[in-house]
Amino acid sequence: MLTRRFLITTTALMAAAPAMAHAQAAAPLVTASSPDGVLSVQVGVNGEGRPEYSVTRLGRPVIAPSRLGFILTDGPKLERNFTVSADAPTQHDDTWEQPWGEQRFIRNRYTQLRVHLTERNGLQRRLDVVFRIYDDGIGFRYEFPEQPGLTTVRIGDELTEFAVVEPGTAWWIPAFEWNREEYLYNRTRIDGVGVAQTPLTVRTDNGLHVSLHEAACVDYAGMNLRRVEGGRFKAALTPGLTNAAVERTAPFATPWRTLQIADRAGDLVESHLILNLNEANVLGDVSWFKPMKYIGIWWEMHLELKSWNAGPKHGATTENAIKHIDFAAEHGFGGVLIEGWNVGWDGDWFGTGWDYSFTQAYPDFDIERVAAYARQKGVEIIGHHETGGNAYHYDKQLDPAFAQMQRFGWHSVKTGYVADAGGARVAGPDGQPRLAWHESQPMAQHHMRVVETAAKYQVAVNAHEPFKDTGLRRTYPNMISREGARGMEFSAWGQPGNPPEHEANLVFTRLLAGPMDYTPGIFGMQTRSPDGIATTWAKQLALYVVIYSPIQMAADLLENYEANPAPFQFIKDVPVDWAETRVLDGEIGDYVVTARKDRNSDIWCLGAVTDEEPRVLSAHLGFLDAGRRYRAEIYRDGPEADWQGKREDIVIEQREVTAADTLALRLAPGGGQAIRFVPIGRARR
Repeated sequence: MLTRRFLITTTALMAAAPAMAHAQAAAPLVTASSPDGVLSVQVGVNGEGRPEYSVTRLGRPVIAPSRLGFILTDGPKLERNFTVSADAPTQHDDTWEQPWGEQRFIRNRYTQLRVHLTERNGLQRRLDVVFRIYDDGIGFRYEFPEQPGLTTVRIGDELTEFAVVEPGTAWWIPAFEWNREEYLYNRTRIDGVGVAQTPLTVRTDNGLHVSLHEAACVDYAGMNLRRVEGGRFKAALTPGLTNAAVERTAPFATPWRTLQIADRAGDLVESHLILNLNEANVLGDVSWFKPMKYIGIWWEMHLELKSWNAGPKHGATTENAIKHIDFAAEHGFGGVLIEGWNVGWDGDWFGTGWDYSFTQAYPDFDIERVAAYARQKGVEIIGHHETGGNAYHYDKQLDPAFAQMQRFGWHSVKTGYVADAGGARVAGPDGQPRLAWHESQPMAQHHMRVVETAAKYQVAVNAHEPFKDTGLRRTYPNMISREGARGMEFSAWGQPGNPPEHEANLVFTRLLAGPMDYTPGIFGMQTRSPDGIATTWAKQLALYVVIYSPIQMAADLLENYEANPAPFQFIKDVPVDWAETRVLDGEIGDYVVTARKDRNSDIWCLGAVTDEEPRVLSAHLGFLDAGRRYRAEIYRDGPEADWQGKREDIVIEQREVTAADTLALRLAPGGGQAIRFVPIGRARR
């Protein structure tokens, strides 16, 4: 066991800490380590009094000295002439339970270090930086105390840096572009990154994995990362409505800036750093929402078989809704999503949204009849509120919209903000609508109003074109899922669609932030996209295990499920709420093997996916209970399966296994494998 270390030292320690060797000789250096001594943080000031921090792992530098501070728009910058002091580090260790999730019980064990920065002259303003140091990562945030010289804080720029020491490879999507988060991932050298959204994930040439993100972003601008030079990244806050990206009144705390650090790519997925840095549940009992699988009036619009707007192709008719409710009831699905039910879809709604009503249905959609029929069948309707990015207009209808849902007994809603980045609408300082970025502070405030209002009416929110996920589902468990990346619909009409590597990229990038409503389960492989669905059928099934969301869609047309009952059986059987999650193997953008245990039974499921390369992977079943026999229900790529060929070639078989077994997972190009392990008795002696 490594010893715990936390010290406040001066010149002697600095001589032994080359990462901070350029600091002035008399300046103190504050250091603290994670509970098992895996990660250590050092904080100090350089010769100009500029505060900076660095990170080591098992004695090796991971983050070189990196700046801390702010540029203000209404006062001198908080950047230099600081002195540093610190409270004695403290230890924390507890375990908390998620109401639903990929892991039921989560341990929260860290060392906390509170560093005090005080200006030596001038206004003598004070600023705290609080570090929480885990064995698998670090979070730190700024806290602005109440003080005479700094009451209203207008932040023009945040100077936070992350200077990655070792060269390596980065996976990232561009920031400040028109299509929000919906880009294919770039794979470049670290020094080839431009301006990136978070999470940004890197693998150094020595095999260390580091993901940069943020946690608990409340009433603040979203953070992007601008590469300055080499492996040095600087925070780039999303612009606000004025020359300040953030306007707050002290006292307040910023979001946590996070680094997840691990040897294995899979350890990044198993880390709970982002959730742990959020506050505990403030809603109390949220049992009114149940994790579920759902179908919907949705995919047919993306294929242009139906339309969102009124007219002869209108999808959200009473008749079509009842057809979907009957299917859901027959096959055990908890909900039906109905898009295009409400007036406002006619004409130019993209990026405008002024005509939407969130209570008034089109004449050919009898909302009262549909609600009563669904209730009779034991099926929930999932509400749909597309705003066209017009948060200003949506804000005015939140209470009546959610009150109507509560009256019908509908406990989840899919929201949407389809507008070009920078084209969302919010209320300006004068109360009039102003254009804003999707991850600006005003939009962060809007999303919190939506979630809090929805909770008041017992509604859970699945946001599309959203503010990024920063783990707030711990504090507000009714924030159940999001989009925030290229979803399956790009394979319906994208030019190009999603390539075979896409899901293996998402697991180690976007999905580190939280659940995604990816909408898998497509059997109709030919679409308007040039390559159609660039996976095999077996991979479509595996995605239900690999990609976590407490609300999972069976997205295809009903007739495709009715025509293929054998593979459809896995979609019907796979759970959506888990007690345990383990990533058995994986490499970013190449492949991943994930095992999860059902929260409500002793059933385990395994999902494996690959990119365009065929692979044979080994899966040791040591996660199963020792001494038990299991029936492995296997859905694997057939001998001719290939995402460029016979995508429908699937083999469905069963075999008996125990925890002592190792399975060879043969994955076709663009393929996958899904397995359900059902206990059948004690192991034979």
